[in-house]
Amino acid sequence: MNRIFIVKFLRFKRANTHKTMKAIIITIGDEILIGQTIDTNSAWMGQQFNMKGISVEEIVTIKDTEEAIRTAVHAALQKADLVVTTGGLGPTKDDLTKETLAAYFGKKLVTHPVILERIESYFKKRGRTLNEQGKKVALLPEDTRLFMNHKGTAPGMWFEKEGKIVVALPGVPYEMKRFIKEDILPALESHLQGQILVHKTIMVAGVGETAVAEAIEKIESSLPAYIKLAYLPNLSILRVRLSAIGTDEEKLRKEVQKWTDQIVDTIPNWVYGFDELRLEKAVGNLLLEKKARMAIAESCTGGQIASQVVSIPGSSEYFEGGVVAYSYELKTALLGVKPETLASKGAVSKETVEEMARGAIENLHVDYSIATSGIAGPGGATADKPVGTIWMAIASKDATKSKKFQLTDHRDLNIKMTANLALNELRKFILKENAAAEA
Repeated sequence: MNRIFIVKFLRFKRANTHKTMKAIIITIGDEILIGQTIDTNSAWMGQQFNMKGISVEEIVTIKDTEEAIRTAVHAALQKADLVVTTGGLGPTKDDLTKETLAAYFGKKLVTHPVILERIESYFKKRGRTLNEQGKKVALLPEDTRLFMNHKGTAPGMWFEKEGKIVVALPGVPYEMKRFIKEDILPALESHLQGQILVHKTIMVAGVGETAVAEAIEKIESSLPAYIKLAYLPNLSILRVRLSAIGTDEEKLRKEVQKWTDQIVDTIPNWVYGFDELRLEKAVGNLLLEKKARMAIAESCTGGQIASQVVSIPGSSEYFEGGVVAYSYELKTALLGVKPETLASKGAVSKETVEEMARGAIENLHVDYSIATSGIAGPGGATADKPVGTIWMAIASKDATKSKKFQLTDHRDLNIKMTANLALNELRKFILKENAAAEA
């Protein structure tokens, strides 16, 4: 679990200047600007480039027009060593990237027989006929480095000018990802300066970045210039990432581990793992170690917690099942919640979630349970229970613990945050029981 990721780069034979390659990503398409399509490509590319020590300086989204493409590429080349565009490489009239880049770099468009043959074969295998419009995909800039598209038709293109690189790729995510992994990153190796990048991610749950930043402020202020610290929050999960860059691998490894240990020693109860370990996996590991089983009684989360638990391969070894009980009737019939509790305290209460959690233990015959009930929103709020009011309980055969949270005004966020908070409460509950047993 406690690992450090090391990424090595090829070294130039000439003197090393230790300059970091800077990149700008340009996504092209009106559908992204109007919100019809979400740009997941840039986030994925940013992760891949970061692991190679390439610094992504900007991510830009533009309209699919010649002027927008030309202006964006020209501006990017003034600030970056590498510019990657996605989108606009198809055969239709609104796909203008290829023509615009060819004109920008002063290259004629010519038919590439090998590419055309590849496209014809692609269509034939699928029982389709390639029309004249489709053949335009093989009309490409002359004297340009091309990469064959093994997942689609439009090839990738690589332009170089005055030591700068522009790469144009299709916008289809699975096509783009193959190009990046199998063509572009290998081709960039000879352009990278001989540096080593070390990443270490500390996984934190149940506490915000402000609290963590305050707790480790002195440590962060003491970091050497070549080690950077980033806070990456997402739905009650916080990734605290240390990144070090240099040329001495052994030194970087030792330094990153030293600072990691200091941070963990400062906030031990908030840390649940390292290097992108998922919280549901961490909980599963604890249950496997104890040879224990769990169940879930969900109301406001509607199955979200169970979905996260079963997303981990092998979860059947410790997950018995769950009950999604929204109505009073089901809470009573399936989980044993007393009608008088619901009548006097309501579904969103300490008493109800505790009875739900104990009912799951007794009726589903497990060692641990999670129960949730709340006002996810947008409706259902009262004066004393506004939207975002969440009660959850954790139970074992011997004990029950409940806790109230006040979250956001957004239903989807409340559901997902509650799931992570509940899993973290179960994690802490198990660890506390383990500590008590060892005392």
